[in-house]
Amino acid sequence: MENITLIGMPGAGKSTVGIVLAKVLGYDFIDSDLLIQKEEGKLLWQIMRDEGIAGFNQIEERVNSQINVTHSVIATGGSVIYGPKAMEHLRSISTVVYLKVNYRTLRRRLGDLNKRGVVLKPGQSLSDLYQERTPLYEQYAHRIVSVGGKNVQQSVEEIINALSDSSAVDTRGQ
Repeated sequence: MENITLIGMPGAGKSTVGIVLAKVLGYDFIDSDLLIQKEEGKLLWQIMRDEGIAGFNQIEERVNSQINVTHSVIATGGSVIYGPKAMEHLRSISTVVYLKVNYRTLRRRLGDLNKRGVVLKPGQSLSDLYQERTPLYEQYAHRIVSVGGKNVQQSVEEIINALSDSSAVDTRGQ
């Protein structure tokens, strides 16, 4: 594949690891959240405020469905998996890698959810969100890489190893 797309929960390290992965591979780096902000002319929280969660998800799906790059690492927002059209597009142009972090590590990394921009539905906890999203990340991933407890360099090495390992999890046929 000419591109690598990173998916996972907020705090999994998609952007941080993605930048270093792109440098190591000599690829460009694309942050799809920044593409959304540029296209909409608003910050993510402003889009959420103005459009609501459902409206934001539609915008996110549209923008991610239009990404057309080569030799790039694409870091997505955590909610990208709610857009099946976007995910099928990303799967067709890239190898999708799920950066998996266990719940305890995720909770520690995120800290204040409001400051982090994690959007929860009324009455939804972070644990609920984690349980809801995990099967979707696993469904769309070509490769699953556990990055909890690893630093950025170790995470990059794990991703490169998973991409070169032909016996690694590959769900393209699903």
